[in-house]
Amino acid sequence: MSVQAEPSTKSESSVIILPLPIEGDDQNLQPIDTSQFKRVLETALLTSSEPLSLAEMKKLGDAPVDSRQLETLLNELAQDWQDRGVELTMVASGWRFRAKPEMQHYLDRLNPQKPPRYSRAVLETLAIIAYHQPVTRGDIEEIRGVAVSSQILKTLETRGWVEVIGTRDTPGRPELFATTRQLLDDLNLRALQELPSLDEIGVLLEQETSVPEVPQIPLTTTVPE
Repeated sequence: MSVQAEPSTKSESSVIILPLPIEGDDQNLQPIDTSQFKRVLETALLTSSEPLSLAEMKKLGDAPVDSRQLETLLNELAQDWQDRGVELTMVASGWRFRAKPEMQHYLDRLNPQKPPRYSRAVLETLAIIAYHQPVTRGDIEEIRGVAVSSQILKTLETRGWVEVIGTRDTPGRPELFATTRQLLDDLNLRALQELPSLDEIGVLLEQETSVPEVPQIPLTTTVPE
């Protein structure tokens, strides 16, 4: 429900006055209660199974909010959670809550099944695509020095880490492979430039072979202020 711009006991820091479209000569102003909006953002992020983009989160407000104001609130929210077992992070697809890495050991006790382990050939192929993209199957084979089976590429595509983005304008028009946002999300990265060194990527991928769990918050839980 919209909050009207009336005198209140709230501090000025808790209310942002945002302009709405001008009609005639009058410009209407509608305030946003930033404390309430932070609670809305927190609830949406905690209950979403996927990262939320800024465009999606802007839909949650009762009045328009720009990207800078939204990012400010998100950074404040991240600060609110910094001393807890769950953290708010920004990845390629948007913002999301996730369990902190040091908590994963305890969460694994709830699901003792071992996450899938990928062969060295699969990880080498993924690394080549990540650091040399876009590449064809022939490029991968030239770098690795051995043939690349269709099953390796199928495994990476099924996992959602690699996709075909087009074809190369050469005889036979071979497919071009590149990594996806899903890979960056699973590695908790925002951009390809944040990829670890080649020596580190294998270890990191082994730690992140399962999709990060989104903390499930019961409907009766009180959202922290």
